[in-house]
Amino acid sequence: MSDAVDHNLSPAPAPTSSANPDLRWYIVHAYSGMEKAVERNITERIHRAGMQDKFGRILVPTEEVVEMKNGQRKTTERRLFPGYVFVEMVMDDDTWHLVKHTSKVTGFVGGAKNRPAPISEDEVQKIVNQIQEGTDKPRHKVEFMVGELVRVKEGPFADFNGSVEEVNYEKSRVRVSVMIFGRSTPVELEFGQVEKT
Repeated sequence: MSDAVDHNLSPAPAPTSSANPDLRWYIVHAYSGMEKAVERNITERIHRAGMQDKFGRILVPTEEVVEMKNGQRKTTERRLFPGYVFVEMVMDDDTWHLVKHTSKVTGFVGGAKNRPAPISEDEVQKIVNQIQEGTDKPRHKVEFMVGELVRVKEGPFADFNGSVEEVNYEKSRVRVSVMIFGRSTPVELEFGQVEKT
């Protein structure tokens, strides 16, 4: 990998003296689920063509999400913008062709057909901040709200319906009020034991 593509983005990247002042951010539409492959393919093509001076960072915005699987707490990565890759580049005919004709790329977003419009630095900064927030404090894949109706999937209360009374994300547990023998009874369950109705 070259210094031209920085995968570890900090919230406020420091500009380098060799950075091209004409670099702008563009949104590239890719096949869904192939964003990382598109990032690799573009990077490889930049190096083969020797165009490192016309490209900056390539960004596939992701966040970390916590989910419970088989009683185990697992952190996985989720794409913030499925099907999109952000590319910092100087837009000219050569760079447009390089990106447009990369495997698994369907085109650019915004602007005219062969002259895409860049997005603002503010928009990119919001995305970078969102990525940083997701890394610092991973979100839960399933989020429950107090008062929401859920169905118990497993355990002694399987197939009972109830409403969420309390959510504890640190322990990945939820307290659900279920009707047992005509009475509302609070039951403490793991996230994996309930599903939204």
